[in-house]
Amino acid sequence: MSEKAMIDPAMVDRLAEVAVKVGLRLKAGQDLVLTAPTTALPLVRRIVAHAYAAGANVITPILSDEAITLARFENGHDATFDKAADWLYRGMREAFDNNAARLAISGDNPMMLSAQDPAKVARVNRATSAAYKPALEKISGFDINWSIVSYPNPAWAKLVFPDLPEDEAIVALAKAIFAASRVDQPDPVAAWNAHNANLAQKSGWLNGQRFASLHFTGPGTDLMVGLADGHEWHGGASLAKNGITCNPNIPTEEVFTTPHALRVEGYVSATKPLSHNGTLIRDIRVRFEGGRIVEAHAATGEEVLQKVLDIDEGARRLGEVALVPHSSPISASGVLFYNTLFDENAACHIALGQCYSDCFVDGAKLTPEQIKAQGGNSSLIHIDWMIGSGEVDIDGVAADGTRTAVFRRGEWAL
Repeated sequence: MSEKAMIDPAMVDRLAEVAVKVGLRLKAGQDLVLTAPTTALPLVRRIVAHAYAAGANVITPILSDEAITLARFENGHDATFDKAADWLYRGMREAFDNNAARLAISGDNPMMLSAQDPAKVARVNRATSAAYKPALEKISGFDINWSIVSYPNPAWAKLVFPDLPEDEAIVALAKAIFAASRVDQPDPVAAWNAHNANLAQKSGWLNGQRFASLHFTGPGTDLMVGLADGHEWHGGASLAKNGITCNPNIPTEEVFTTPHALRVEGYVSATKPLSHNGTLIRDIRVRFEGGRIVEAHAATGEEVLQKVLDIDEGARRLGEVALVPHSSPISASGVLFYNTLFDENAACHIALGQCYSDCFVDGAKLTPEQIKAQGGNSSLIHIDWMIGSGEVDIDGVAADGTRTAVFRRGEWAL
Protein backbone atom coordinates (compact mmCIF):
# COMPACT_ATOMS: atom_id res chain seq x y z
CA MET A 1 0.00 0.00 0.00
CA SER A 2 1.42 3.38 -1.00
CA GLU A 3 2.60 5.59 1.87
CA LYS A 4 0.78 8.43 0.12
CA ALA A 5 -2.54 6.61 0.49
CA MET A 6 -3.55 8.09 3.82
CA ILE A 7 -6.64 6.15 4.81
CA ASP A 8 -8.30 7.80 7.80
CA PRO A 9 -7.28 5.65 10.82
CA ALA A 10 -10.33 6.83 12.77
CA MET A 11 -12.60 5.43 10.04
CA VAL A 12 -10.65 2.16 10.02
CA ASP A 13 -11.19 1.88 13.76
CA ARG A 14 -14.90 2.61 13.38
CA LEU A 15 -15.21 -0.10 10.72
CA ALA A 16 -13.44 -2.54 13.02
CA GLU A 17 -15.85 -1.65 15.83
CA VAL A 18 -18.85 -2.15 13.53
CA ALA A 19 -17.43 -5.50 12.37
CA VAL A 20 -17.22 -6.74 15.95
CA LYS A 21 -20.28 -5.08 17.54
CA VAL A 22 -22.73 -5.11 14.58
CA GLY A 23 -21.42 -7.66 12.09
CA LEU A 24 -20.51 -10.40 14.56
CA ARG A 25 -21.94 -9.16 17.88
CA LEU A 26 -19.13 -11.25 19.29
CA LYS A 27 -19.79 -12.75 22.71
CA ALA A 28 -17.28 -13.09 25.52
CA GLY A 29 -15.55 -16.46 25.40
CA GLN A 30 -16.00 -17.02 21.67
CA ASP A 31 -13.09 -17.96 19.43
CA LEU A 32 -12.81 -16.06 16.15
CA VAL A 33 -11.57 -17.31 12.79
CA LEU A 34 -10.56 -14.34 10.66
CA THR A 35 -9.49 -14.44 7.00
CA ALA A 36 -8.05 -11.47 5.11
CA PRO A 37 -5.62 -10.42 2.37
CA THR A 38 -2.30 -9.03 3.61
CA THR A 39 -3.24 -5.60 2.23
CA ALA A 40 -5.98 -5.42 4.89
CA LEU A 41 -3.62 -5.75 7.88
CA PRO A 42 -4.45 -2.25 9.24
CA LEU A 43 -8.10 -3.30 9.58
CA VAL A 44 -7.20 -6.78 10.84
CA ARG A 45 -5.18 -5.29 13.70
CA ARG A 46 -8.03 -3.00 14.81
CA ILE A 47 -10.59 -5.82 14.56
CA VAL A 48 -8.39 -8.02 16.74
CA ALA A 49 -8.09 -5.23 19.31
CA HIS A 50 -11.85 -4.67 19.43
CA ALA A 51 -12.56 -8.41 19.50
CA TYR A 52 -10.26 -9.06 22.45
CA ALA A 53 -11.77 -6.03 24.22
CA ALA A 54 -15.19 -7.65 23.67
CA GLY A 55 -13.99 -10.80 25.43
CA ALA A 56 -12.81 -12.98 22.53
CA ASN A 57 -11.07 -16.16 23.61
CA VAL A 58 -8.60 -17.07 20.81
CA ILE A 59 -8.42 -15.20 17.48
CA THR A 60 -6.87 -17.04 14.54
CA PRO A 61 -6.04 -14.84 11.53
CA ILE A 62 -5.52 -16.59 8.17
CA LEU A 63 -3.90 -14.30 5.60
CA SER A 64 -3.72 -14.55 1.81
CA ASP A 65 -1.34 -12.77 -0.55
CA GLU A 66 -1.72 -12.02 -4.25
CA ALA A 67 1.89 -12.79 -5.19
CA ILE A 68 1.71 -16.14 -3.37
CA THR A 69 -1.57 -17.01 -5.07
CA LEU A 70 -0.17 -16.16 -8.52
CA ALA A 71 2.98 -18.19 -7.85
CA ARG A 72 0.88 -21.34 -7.77
CA PHE A 73 -0.52 -20.69 -11.25
CA GLU A 74 2.81 -19.59 -12.68
CA ASN A 75 5.06 -22.26 -11.15
CA GLY A 76 2.90 -25.06 -9.72
CA HIS A 77 2.96 -28.53 -11.29
CA ASP A 78 -0.23 -29.74 -12.92
CA ALA A 79 -1.48 -31.95 -10.07
CA THR A 80 -1.53 -29.02 -7.64
CA PHE A 81 -4.56 -27.50 -9.36
CA ASP A 82 -6.76 -30.36 -8.14
CA LYS A 83 -5.65 -30.04 -4.51
CA ALA A 84 -6.86 -28.02 -1.55
CA ALA A 85 -5.84 -27.68 2.10
CA ASP A 86 -8.45 -30.12 3.38
CA TRP A 87 -6.86 -30.13 6.85
CA LEU A 88 -7.35 -26.38 7.16
CA TYR A 89 -11.04 -26.51 6.31
CA ARG A 90 -11.57 -29.49 8.61
CA GLY A 91 -10.04 -27.38 11.36
CA MET A 92 -12.35 -24.50 10.54
CA ARG A 93 -15.33 -26.85 10.67
CA GLU A 94 -14.17 -28.10 14.08
CA ALA A 95 -13.83 -24.50 15.27
CA PHE A 96 -17.38 -23.74 14.10
CA ASP A 97 -18.64 -26.92 15.76
CA ASN A 98 -17.22 -25.41 18.95
CA ASN A 99 -19.08 -22.11 18.37
CA ALA A 100 -16.23 -20.04 16.93
CA ALA A 101 -17.37 -16.92 15.06
CA ARG A 102 -16.26 -16.28 11.47
CA LEU A 103 -15.17 -12.95 9.97
CA ALA A 104 -13.94 -12.50 6.40
CA ILE A 105 -12.31 -9.31 5.13
CA SER A 106 -12.95 -8.93 1.41
CA GLY A 107 -10.34 -6.94 -0.49
CA ASP A 108 -8.60 -9.02 -3.12
CA ASN A 109 -7.74 -7.69 -6.57
CA PRO A 110 -10.87 -8.62 -8.61
CA MET A 111 -8.69 -9.18 -11.70
CA MET A 112 -6.01 -11.21 -9.93
CA LEU A 113 -6.51 -14.36 -12.01
CA SER A 114 -7.69 -12.75 -15.24
CA ALA A 115 -4.50 -13.68 -17.10
CA GLN A 116 -4.42 -17.27 -15.85
CA ASP A 117 -5.65 -20.41 -17.62
CA PRO A 118 -9.43 -20.60 -16.98
CA ALA A 119 -9.23 -24.39 -16.83
CA LYS A 120 -6.69 -24.27 -14.01
CA VAL A 121 -8.72 -21.61 -12.19
CA ALA A 122 -11.80 -23.82 -12.48
CA ARG A 123 -9.91 -26.84 -11.12
CA VAL A 124 -8.66 -24.88 -8.13
CA ASN A 125 -12.15 -23.51 -7.48
CA ARG A 126 -13.66 -27.00 -7.66
CA ALA A 127 -11.09 -28.50 -5.28
CA THR A 128 -11.36 -25.61 -2.83
CA SER A 129 -15.16 -25.62 -2.90
CA ALA A 130 -15.25 -29.36 -2.18
CA ALA A 131 -12.78 -29.03 0.70
CA TYR A 132 -14.53 -25.99 2.15
CA LYS A 133 -18.07 -27.34 1.97
CA PRO A 134 -18.17 -28.91 5.48
CA ALA A 135 -17.17 -25.54 6.98
CA LEU A 136 -19.40 -23.59 4.59
CA GLU A 137 -22.41 -25.64 5.68
CA LYS A 138 -22.03 -24.22 9.20
CA ILE A 139 -22.03 -20.70 7.73
CA SER A 140 -24.80 -21.08 5.14
CA GLY A 141 -26.90 -22.86 7.77
CA PHE A 142 -26.37 -19.94 10.19
CA ASP A 143 -25.13 -22.30 12.88
CA ILE A 144 -22.74 -19.56 13.99
CA ASN A 145 -22.50 -15.76 13.95
CA TRP A 146 -20.47 -14.61 10.94
CA SER A 147 -19.86 -11.50 8.88
CA ILE A 148 -17.95 -9.98 5.94
CA VAL A 149 -16.43 -6.49 5.72
CA SER A 150 -14.04 -4.93 3.20
CA TYR A 151 -10.79 -2.99 2.92
CA PRO A 152 -9.16 -1.37 -0.13
CA ASN A 153 -6.59 -3.13 -2.29
CA PRO A 154 -4.44 -0.98 -4.65
CA ALA A 155 -5.33 -2.97 -7.78
CA TRP A 156 -9.01 -3.05 -6.78
CA ALA A 157 -8.95 0.72 -6.20
CA LYS A 158 -7.45 1.37 -9.64
CA LEU A 159 -10.12 -0.82 -11.25
CA VAL A 160 -12.88 1.17 -9.53
CA PHE A 161 -11.26 4.58 -10.07
CA PRO A 162 -9.10 4.16 -13.20
CA ASP A 163 -8.69 7.90 -13.80
CA LEU A 164 -7.10 8.62 -10.41
CA PRO A 165 -3.48 8.09 -9.37
CA GLU A 166 -3.14 4.95 -7.28
CA ASP A 167 -2.82 6.69 -3.91
CA GLU A 168 -5.88 8.85 -4.59
CA ALA A 169 -7.83 5.83 -5.88
CA ILE A 170 -7.10 3.93 -2.66
CA VAL A 171 -8.36 6.81 -0.52
CA ALA A 172 -11.45 7.21 -2.73
CA LEU A 173 -12.27 3.51 -2.45
CA ALA A 174 -11.76 3.61 1.31
CA LYS A 175 -14.21 6.51 1.60
CA ALA A 176 -16.74 4.65 -0.55
CA ILE A 177 -16.40 1.56 1.64
CA PHE A 178 -16.79 3.62 4.84
CA ALA A 179 -19.92 5.35 3.49
CA ALA A 180 -21.53 2.11 2.30
CA SER A 181 -20.73 0.53 5.67
CA ARG A 182 -22.32 3.49 7.53
CA VAL A 183 -19.16 4.21 9.55
CA ASP A 184 -19.03 7.81 8.31
CA GLN A 185 -22.13 8.61 10.38
CA PRO A 186 -21.93 10.16 13.88
CA ASP A 187 -23.04 6.94 15.62
CA PRO A 188 -22.49 3.97 13.26
CA VAL A 189 -23.93 1.40 15.67
CA ALA A 190 -27.16 3.42 16.07
CA ALA A 191 -27.34 3.92 12.30
CA TRP A 192 -27.12 0.16 11.82
CA ASN A 193 -29.86 -0.44 14.39
CA ALA A 194 -32.22 1.88 12.47
CA HIS A 195 -31.29 0.32 9.12
CA ASN A 196 -31.87 -3.19 10.45
CA ALA A 197 -35.33 -2.14 11.65
CA ASN A 198 -36.23 -0.91 8.15
CA LEU A 199 -35.07 -4.14 6.51
CA ALA A 200 -37.00 -6.15 9.10
CA GLN A 201 -40.18 -4.23 8.18
CA LYS A 202 -39.75 -5.12 4.48
CA SER A 203 -39.07 -8.77 5.32
CA GLY A 204 -42.12 -8.90 7.56
CA TRP A 205 -44.38 -7.58 4.79
CA LEU A 206 -43.09 -10.16 2.31
CA ASN A 207 -43.49 -12.98 4.82
CA GLY A 208 -47.08 -11.90 5.36
CA GLN A 209 -47.84 -12.10 1.62
CA ARG A 210 -46.73 -15.76 1.22
CA PHE A 211 -46.08 -15.34 -2.50
CA ALA A 212 -45.65 -18.51 -4.54
CA SER A 213 -43.33 -16.78 -7.02
CA LEU A 214 -41.82 -13.49 -8.14
CA HIS A 215 -42.08 -12.27 -11.73
CA PHE A 216 -39.18 -10.07 -12.92
CA THR A 217 -39.64 -8.08 -16.14
CA GLY A 218 -37.34 -5.56 -17.78
CA PRO A 219 -34.90 -5.16 -20.67
CA GLY A 220 -33.67 -8.66 -21.56
CA THR A 221 -35.57 -10.13 -18.62
CA ASP A 222 -38.79 -12.10 -18.27
CA LEU A 223 -38.18 -14.43 -15.35
CA MET A 224 -40.58 -16.29 -13.07
CA VAL A 225 -38.82 -17.32 -9.86
CA GLY A 226 -40.80 -19.85 -7.87
CA LEU A 227 -40.25 -19.58 -4.12
CA ALA A 228 -39.46 -22.60 -1.96
CA ASP A 229 -42.26 -24.15 0.04
CA GLY A 230 -42.20 -22.66 3.52
CA HIS A 231 -39.69 -20.00 2.50
CA GLU A 232 -38.94 -17.13 4.87
CA TRP A 233 -37.60 -13.67 4.00
CA HIS A 234 -34.69 -12.17 5.91
CA GLY A 235 -32.85 -8.87 5.79
CA GLY A 236 -30.21 -7.10 7.83
CA ALA A 237 -29.56 -8.75 11.17
CA SER A 238 -30.23 -12.50 11.42
CA LEU A 239 -30.52 -14.79 14.42
CA ALA A 240 -27.98 -17.61 14.20
CA LYS A 241 -28.66 -21.05 15.66
CA ASN A 242 -26.19 -20.32 18.46
CA GLY A 243 -28.57 -17.61 19.68
CA ILE A 244 -26.50 -14.63 18.50
CA THR A 245 -28.03 -12.01 16.17
CA CYS A 246 -25.44 -10.94 13.60
CA ASN A 247 -25.23 -8.88 10.39
CA PRO A 248 -23.68 -11.31 7.91
CA ASN A 249 -22.87 -8.62 5.34
CA ILE A 250 -21.43 -5.17 6.02
CA PRO A 251 -22.80 -3.39 3.99
CA THR A 252 -26.25 -4.79 3.24
CA GLU A 253 -29.34 -3.32 1.58
CA GLU A 254 -31.13 -6.56 0.65
CA VAL A 255 -34.01 -8.70 1.78
CA PHE A 256 -33.64 -12.25 0.54
CA THR A 257 -35.10 -15.73 0.55
CA THR A 258 -34.79 -19.18 -1.03
CA PRO A 259 -36.16 -19.87 -4.51
CA HIS A 260 -37.56 -23.27 -5.46
CA ALA A 261 -34.79 -25.13 -7.26
CA LEU A 262 -37.22 -26.73 -9.73
CA ARG A 263 -39.57 -23.80 -10.39
CA VAL A 264 -37.66 -21.10 -12.26
CA GLU A 265 -38.67 -20.34 -15.85
CA GLY A 266 -37.72 -17.76 -18.46
CA TYR A 267 -34.72 -15.62 -19.25
CA VAL A 268 -32.75 -12.93 -17.45
CA SER A 269 -29.92 -10.52 -18.21
CA ALA A 270 -27.32 -9.26 -15.75
CA THR A 271 -27.35 -5.52 -15.10
CA LYS A 272 -23.82 -5.32 -13.68
CA PRO A 273 -20.58 -7.25 -14.31
CA LEU A 274 -19.76 -10.23 -12.09
CA SER A 275 -16.22 -10.35 -10.72
CA HIS A 276 -15.54 -14.01 -10.02
CA ASN A 277 -12.17 -15.23 -8.76
CA GLY A 278 -10.17 -12.81 -10.84
CA THR A 279 -12.30 -12.88 -13.98
CA LEU A 280 -14.73 -10.15 -14.97
CA ILE A 281 -17.86 -11.69 -16.52
CA ARG A 282 -19.87 -9.07 -18.41
CA ASP A 283 -23.41 -9.10 -19.84
CA ILE A 284 -24.52 -12.50 -18.54
CA ARG A 285 -27.65 -13.82 -20.25
CA VAL A 286 -29.24 -17.12 -19.22
CA ARG A 287 -32.43 -19.07 -19.84
CA PHE A 288 -34.08 -21.38 -17.30
CA GLU A 289 -36.29 -24.41 -17.86
CA GLY A 290 -37.60 -26.43 -14.93
CA GLY A 291 -35.39 -24.45 -12.58
CA ARG A 292 -32.20 -25.26 -14.48
CA ILE A 293 -30.06 -23.00 -16.65
CA VAL A 294 -30.19 -24.58 -20.12
CA GLU A 295 -28.53 -21.74 -22.02
CA ALA A 296 -25.90 -19.25 -20.84
CA HIS A 297 -23.88 -16.54 -22.56
CA ALA A 298 -21.64 -13.62 -21.60
CA ALA A 299 -19.90 -10.87 -23.56
CA THR A 300 -16.64 -11.53 -21.67
CA GLY A 301 -15.66 -14.36 -19.33
CA GLU A 302 -18.10 -16.84 -20.88
CA GLU A 303 -15.64 -19.72 -20.63
CA VAL A 304 -15.30 -19.14 -16.89
CA LEU A 305 -19.09 -18.85 -16.54
CA GLN A 306 -19.60 -22.17 -18.30
CA LYS A 307 -17.07 -23.87 -16.04
CA VAL A 308 -18.82 -22.46 -12.97
CA LEU A 309 -22.13 -23.88 -14.20
CA ASP A 310 -20.52 -27.30 -14.64
CA ILE A 311 -19.12 -27.55 -11.10
CA ASP A 312 -22.07 -29.70 -10.04
CA GLU A 313 -25.79 -30.19 -10.72
CA GLY A 314 -26.83 -27.50 -8.26
CA ALA A 315 -24.63 -24.86 -9.89
CA ARG A 316 -27.23 -24.37 -12.65
CA ARG A 317 -30.03 -23.77 -10.16
CA LEU A 318 -30.82 -20.87 -7.83
CA GLY A 319 -30.09 -20.77 -4.11
CA GLU A 320 -31.12 -17.17 -3.39
CA VAL A 321 -33.26 -14.33 -4.69
CA ALA A 322 -32.79 -10.87 -3.18
CA LEU A 323 -34.58 -7.54 -3.49
CA VAL A 324 -32.68 -4.23 -3.39
CA PRO A 325 -34.11 -0.85 -4.41
CA HIS A 326 -32.36 0.98 -7.24
CA SER A 327 -32.09 4.02 -4.94
CA SER A 328 -29.99 2.15 -2.36
CA PRO A 329 -27.02 4.21 -1.11
CA ILE A 330 -24.57 1.97 -2.97
CA SER A 331 -26.47 2.33 -6.23
CA ALA A 332 -26.93 6.09 -5.67
CA SER A 333 -23.16 6.48 -5.16
CA GLY A 334 -22.67 5.63 -8.82
CA VAL A 335 -19.65 3.52 -7.92
CA LEU A 336 -19.27 0.11 -9.57
CA PHE A 337 -17.19 -1.79 -7.02
CA TYR A 338 -16.46 -4.94 -9.04
CA ASN A 339 -17.02 -6.72 -5.74
CA THR A 340 -20.15 -8.76 -5.13
CA LEU A 341 -20.46 -7.75 -1.47
CA PHE A 342 -21.09 -4.17 -2.62
CA ASP A 343 -22.55 -4.53 -6.09
CA GLU A 344 -25.21 -7.01 -4.94
CA ASN A 345 -26.44 -4.30 -2.58
CA ALA A 346 -26.90 -1.88 -5.48
CA ALA A 347 -29.40 -4.08 -7.33
CA CYS A 348 -31.82 -6.98 -7.03
CA HIS A 349 -29.91 -10.21 -7.55
CA ILE A 350 -30.03 -13.97 -7.74
CA ALA A 351 -27.46 -16.51 -6.65
CA LEU A 352 -26.44 -19.72 -8.33
CA GLY A 353 -25.90 -22.71 -6.06
CA GLN A 354 -26.30 -23.39 -2.36
CA CYS A 355 -29.39 -22.11 -0.58
CA TYR A 356 -29.54 -20.77 2.98
CA SER A 357 -31.37 -23.23 5.23
CA ASP A 358 -32.10 -20.26 7.50
CA CYS A 359 -34.53 -18.95 4.85
CA PHE A 360 -37.24 -21.47 5.76
CA VAL A 361 -39.85 -21.38 8.48
CA ASP A 362 -38.27 -23.31 11.37
CA GLY A 363 -35.23 -23.83 9.15
CA ALA A 364 -33.06 -24.74 12.14
CA LYS A 365 -35.19 -27.84 12.67
CA LEU A 366 -35.18 -29.04 9.05
CA THR A 367 -32.94 -31.84 7.81
CA PRO A 368 -31.09 -31.50 4.47
CA GLU A 369 -33.60 -33.96 3.03
CA GLN A 370 -36.54 -31.83 4.16
CA ILE A 371 -34.93 -28.68 2.77
CA LYS A 372 -34.49 -30.40 -0.59
CA ALA A 373 -38.09 -31.62 -0.53
CA GLN A 374 -39.27 -28.03 0.02
CA GLY A 375 -37.25 -26.81 -2.97
CA GLY A 376 -33.92 -25.81 -1.41
CA ASN A 377 -30.89 -26.18 -3.66
CA SER A 378 -27.57 -27.82 -2.78
CA SER A 379 -24.23 -27.03 -4.42
CA LEU A 380 -20.54 -26.46 -3.81
CA ILE A 381 -20.97 -22.81 -4.87
CA HIS A 382 -23.00 -19.74 -3.96
CA ILE A 383 -22.44 -16.94 -6.50
CA ASP A 384 -24.55 -13.78 -6.57
CA TRP A 385 -25.08 -11.71 -9.71
CA MET A 386 -27.14 -8.62 -10.31
CA ILE A 387 -30.37 -8.47 -12.33
CA GLY A 388 -32.03 -5.30 -10.99
CA SER A 389 -32.07 -1.74 -12.32
CA GLY A 390 -34.31 1.32 -12.54
CA GLU A 391 -36.12 -0.39 -15.43
CA VAL A 392 -37.07 -3.65 -13.70
CA ASP A 393 -40.56 -4.40 -12.33
CA ILE A 394 -41.37 -7.22 -9.92
CA ASP A 395 -44.77 -8.75 -9.20
CA GLY A 396 -45.49 -11.10 -6.34
CA VAL A 397 -47.68 -13.96 -7.57
CA ALA A 398 -49.90 -15.81 -5.12
CA ALA A 399 -50.74 -19.51 -5.42
CA ASP A 400 -54.09 -18.58 -7.02
CA GLY A 401 -52.39 -16.35 -9.60
CA THR A 402 -53.26 -13.05 -7.93
CA ARG A 403 -50.58 -10.43 -8.53
CA THR A 404 -49.28 -7.74 -6.18
CA ALA A 405 -46.84 -5.01 -7.19
CA VAL A 406 -43.58 -5.40 -5.24
CA PHE A 407 -41.20 -3.22 -7.30
CA ARG A 408 -41.93 -0.62 -9.96
CA ARG A 409 -39.04 0.84 -11.95
CA GLY A 410 -36.59 -0.54 -9.47
CA GLU A 411 -38.25 0.81 -6.30
CA TRP A 412 -40.43 -0.70 -3.58
CA ALA A 413 -44.11 -0.38 -4.46
CA LEU A 414 -45.27 -0.76 -0.86
